[in-house]
Amino acid sequence: MNYHEITCESALHKLKRKIPFAWDLNLYRGCEHRCRYCFAIYSHRYLDSGDFFGDIFAKTNILEKLEKELASPNWKREIVSIGGVTDSYQPWERERKIMPEVLKLFIRYRTPVIISTKSDLILRDLELIDELSHVAMVNIAATITTVDEQLQAKLEPGAVSSKRRFAMLKAMRDTNACTGLHVMPILPYLTDNRNNMEGLFAGGRDAEVDYVLPGTLYLRGQTRNVFMDFIAHEFPELLPKYQKLYATGGAGKAYKDELYKMVHAVRDAYHLSGSYMAPLRKR
Repeated sequence: MNYHEITCESALHKLKRKIPFAWDLNLYRGCEHRCRYCFAIYSHRYLDSGDFFGDIFAKTNILEKLEKELASPNWKREIVSIGGVTDSYQPWERERKIMPEVLKLFIRYRTPVIISTKSDLILRDLELIDELSHVAMVNIAATITTVDEQLQAKLEPGAVSSKRRFAMLKAMRDTNACTGLHVMPILPYLTDNRNNMEGLFAGGRDAEVDYVLPGTLYLRGQTRNVFMDFIAHEFPELLPKYQKLYATGGAGKAYKDELYKMVHAVRDAYHLSGSYMAPLRKR
């Protein structure tokens, strides 16, 4: 890994939509989790770097910028998504320790947050998350694609195991935060089988998550090349199938209709909510 420091002009980035969140906050550029399907690979083209997984940038002035924006009289305490592009709890965070200071600012300014992560490093900040969850809405979401740990290690070689992510979600029940299981992206021919969905939803039930949110794989831009190269190397027999199914950026409607029919049936069998907003509103 090559680690770098950069500055940013602003901490919060306003999104076109407002539901379920209106703002995005990313502490890092690039991500050590090295997920083969990562949609954000394109973002490094703005940094004069072609290695999204190897060149990791930390924003050294992010706390100064964030406090200025949260303290503004114009700030309306809208929901902020933390780590929507790059994981705020990727390995370098263990050394940088930016997130505890970020959480303290959100506590001070009583601002609701959604934190998405593939790491259990977030448990380091459990007490701060609990404190924030008593003054503002907090949603902690873990993205988990498969219960097959060998496959998971291939798909997400820099992330912690699925088992550890489920354990993290369960531990979050000791806070007032709501929790979500993000089953995304669902990978055709690899993770889209019923047995895997049964395992994921059983894990979600045991962790007592408030909701489950599934999503299909999209392959666009640089992500397409990276993922197809991965398939060609690790699962060459699937390459023709992927090339056919992904003639465009997304899988066809017929495939998705059948997939979601199965996924929703399994989710309902485990009595899990499919509503992203309901648990947020109740807090």
